[in-house]
Amino acid sequence: MRALMHRHRALCERAVDPLEIAAGLEAHGVTDRTAARFRHRDVFSLAEELYARVPRDGDRRPPPEPEPAPPVRADRVLLTLLPGAVCAAAVTAVRLTEGRPRLLAAAVGVLAVALAVRPVLRRGPLAAPARTPAWRAATGTRAFTCWLLAYALLGDGLLRAVVDGGPDGLPTGAADGPWPVATAPVLALTLACAPAAWSTHLFTAGARRRLAASRGLEEFTGAVQPLLLGTFALFLGALTALLALCGAALGEPVGYPAGLTLGALLLLARLLAVHNVPQGPALAVAAATEAAAPALVLAGRLPGCAFLAAPVDALADAWGTGAVPALGCGAAALALLLRATRTLTRAPAHAPTGDPA
Repeated sequence: MRALMHRHRALCERAVDPLEIAAGLEAHGVTDRTAARFRHRDVFSLAEELYARVPRDGDRRPPPEPEPAPPVRADRVLLTLLPGAVCAAAVTAVRLTEGRPRLLAAAVGVLAVALAVRPVLRRGPLAAPARTPAWRAATGTRAFTCWLLAYALLGDGLLRAVVDGGPDGLPTGAADGPWPVATAPVLALTLACAPAAWSTHLFTAGARRRLAASRGLEEFTGAVQPLLLGTFALFLGALTALLALCGAALGEPVGYPAGLTLGALLLLARLLAVHNVPQGPALAVAAATEAAAPALVLAGRLPGCAFLAAPVDALADAWGTGAVPALGCGAAALALLLRATRTLTRAPAHAPTGDPA
C-alpha cells in the first residue's frame, strides 16, 4: 500500500474526492483485480483508502462545485457553420458552370471545404487533446476519412456504372451524367459539422457534471451511458433532417442508410479521438469494403472470374448500390458505438489530464 501511495501521491494530494482518484487509477491500469491484492473489493474502495491516508493541503475544504462547461462562444458557433456554407457555395458554383470551368469550380470547392473543416477540428468541442496519436495513425485516419467522403460523392455512381457495364466516361459533375455525382449527402455532412460539435459539447459538459456529482464508478457509468446514447440519437436526428433538406433543395435522391451510417461513423470516430481513445481499424474496414465492391465487379469481367462479382451484383439487385456503403459504414459505426459505450462511460475517459503515470 505504501508503494501505491508513493506512486500516485501527486494524484492523491490534489484529488478533491475519491472518485477523482479512482478515475486516475483506472487510467493508469489499476483494475478491480489489482485492488483485490490490497484487500479491497474494487478500485473505488481502494481510492477511498488512498484519499483518507494521503494528506492534502486544506484537507477539510468543502467539495468543489461541478466543473463548469466551456462557454459557448459565438465565433466557434459560426466556425462550425462555415464548412456547410462553403460547401453550399461550391455546389452552387458547380451547378452553374459547364465544361472546364465546372472542373475548376469543383477543385477549388474541395480545397475550400477542406480548409474550412480544418479549424473546426482544431478548436472547440471537436478538437483532439494535446496527446494526439502518432503521426502515421493520424495520417491514416485522415486518408480513410477522405476516401469515405469521396465515395459518398462519387462511389455510388461509379458502382452503378460498373454494375451496368461501364463506366462510359469520366464524371461531369452532373447527377444525370454517365458517372452520376451525389452532392446531397456530402453537403448534408458538411452542414452536420455544427450539430456534431454541439452534440459533442453537450456530452462533454454533461459528463463533467456527472463526474463531479457521482460518488462511485458504477453510479457515474449509469448516468453517462444514457447521456451518450441520447446525444448520439440527437445528432442522427439532425443529420436526417439535413439529408432531407439537401435532397429536396438539390433535387437528388437521398440514400438515407448510407448517409446516416457514414455520419454516425465519422461522429463516433471523432468523439473517441476527442477523449483520446483509440478507434481501432473501423475506418479502414469501412473504406476497404467500399473499395472492394467496384474492384470485385471489374475483376469479375476477367475470364473464369465471374464468381467474384456475384456477391456485389446480388447485393445491388436486392437493395441497390447504396447498400454497399451502408453495410460497410454501418458495421464500422456499430463497432465504434460499442467501443464508445465501454470507454466513454468510464471515469478515466473524463479524468483531468496530466496525471502522473
